[in-house]
Amino acid sequence: MRIAYFDCFSGISGNMVLGALIDLGLPREAILSNVEKLGLEGYRVEVSKVSRGPIGATHVEVFAGEGEGHAHRTFRDVRALIEGAPLEAAVREASLKVFRRLAEAEAKVHRTDPDSVTFHEVGAVDAIIDVVGSCAGLVALGVERIHCSPLPLGGGSVPSRHGELPLPAPATVELLTGMAVHGASDPVETVTPTGAALMATLAAGTGVFPPMRVDRVGYGAGDDRATRLPNVLRVVLGETEEPLEGDAVSVIETNIDDLNPEIYDFLSERLVAAGALDVSLSPLQMKKGRPGTLLRVIGAEADRARLAEVIFRESSAIGVRVTRAERIILPRRTIEVDTPHGRVRVKLAGGEAGIRSMHPEYDDCRRCAEATGVPLKEVIEAAHAAARERLSSL
Repeated sequence: MRIAYFDCFSGISGNMVLGALIDLGLPREAILSNVEKLGLEGYRVEVSKVSRGPIGATHVEVFAGEGEGHAHRTFRDVRALIEGAPLEAAVREASLKVFRRLAEAEAKVHRTDPDSVTFHEVGAVDAIIDVVGSCAGLVALGVERIHCSPLPLGGGSVPSRHGELPLPAPATVELLTGMAVHGASDPVETVTPTGAALMATLAAGTGVFPPMRVDRVGYGAGDDRATRLPNVLRVVLGETEEPLEGDAVSVIETNIDDLNPEIYDFLSERLVAAGALDVSLSPLQMKKGRPGTLLRVIGAEADRARLAEVIFRESSAIGVRVTRAERIILPRRTIEVDTPHGRVRVKLAGGEAGIRSMHPEYDDCRRCAEATGVPLKEVIEAAHAAARERLSSL
């Protein structure tokens, strides 16, 4: 499987993505031929080799005419433009998904519906070229999966048609919901709405470098500015034998010896509701021979403060230990199957190499068993059989 890792140590923007893809060796014509199918007029694309600090990179800049450069299109306009162009199906689908994600973010910020959103900066020709060109470049490179590093968010403010806006821009923050981010020391816009939309839509997740055999590395340049790190985006292209995913998590632990054991079940439920990926309890022998319990919680790095607060609120702990850990995980998905006893969700883990594990959802199986009077183990067996039959027909 061909994968690409977007190492956004200085941030990401649409033209930085285009520059990095061309720097990887993709002919510019592979991108521009798709852009030309949109029928836009009054623009030119300039590709140049530049240096940002000690790093050489490719810079892409779109120059538009006076009217086109400031065009304000609605999501409906952009959608019609892309749907009406003779683009490859994969390019069209990915581009529409990116703009749909942008429209939903803008709609939430402005309290309106996506179809009524008017794109200002991202409706101009350069943003459309950035999105469609990036999607076309990824398809041309044969990228099957994208991973992204945690995104650095700068501060300050930026002028817009709506007036001065804080950085990161409201739509950018909305787009990054569920993604790992961290603060940047530079008071500049490090992640643009277009860059955020591309990663939020196309990346499988944010985290550390996934296991891969590195093939090529490309650098896309942003504006030339005085920042702590060179303003470039690094994209690493590689191959992996197994479509494994990697991410970073926080492991939160605490030793407890003075809590009513009946409370642990409730505590675990509250932690899962707060976003915990896993909760476990292990017996301990503590000082002075007292029996105790090790509570270990695994969660996304962005959720660690919320998970710690649940521990403090629902247990007798007065402190927790937090460490950062890396995970390698199999791709996961959930299917629904019909059994003679009712409908059951089944969790599958595994990729192109085949399904490695299959787990019927316990709550669904229990509900079916209680409703029909059938033994729970028979419902679970029926769910396994239905899932195997479903997979064999695909």
